Amino acid sequence: MNLEEIKKRMKNGGIYFSHDEELMKIQLKCLELLYDFNETRPSQLEKRQELLKQMFAEIGKDCYIEPPLRANWGGRHVHFGNGVYANFNLTLVDDTDIFVGDNVMFAPNVVVAGATHPISPTLRAKKGQYNLPVKIENNVWIGASTVILPGVTIGENSVIGAGSIVTKDIPANVVAVGNPCKVLREITEEDLKYYNKGRLIDVE
Repeated sequence: MNLEEIKKRMKNGGIYFSHDEELMKIQLKCLELLYDFNETRPSQLEKRQELLKQMFAEIGKDCYIEPPLRANWGGRHVHFGNGVYANFNLTLVDDTDIFVGDNVMFAPNVVVAGATHPISPTLRAKKGQYNLPVKIENNVWIGASTVILPGVTIGENSVIGAGSIVTKDIPANVVAVGNPCKVLREITEEDLKYYNKGRLIDVE
């Protein structure tokens, strides 16, 4: 399987072998940039932004990612909208596209996985894998230590509770939690008036 065929399969869900030497050379360059990002000092915000522009497929305005960031391809297949915030230890298994909308928030230790492996032990022994894109729509909040599995879409405005394992699509405008992650309730007008056990929202 040549490099061009592998690149196609990385995007179309086909099985390929991830230990191809030419592929690994490209990946290594991406990981060097990721290393540089994670070694920046807290005061080097401009340097971080410049590195993110080199690392990511797309990076919007006013995005903030707290190091350390982990990513198989250093963000090469990651598309961030505007105003995305990621707390420390965000892990992006970005062997294929990960799409993140505007104003998405990632709490600490979130994993977004776009890659997986066949159950066949023969193929796994040969380093076989396949990828399914992940999409997180606008204004989603992902709670701490959540894991989002390949192929999942999370609808806009939804909240994923801490520790969830998201195995299937989550609709818009809901609170969802658990393993496997399931819808707990819809987001309602009450959520625009009250927070944290009925406390009145007194700011705009």
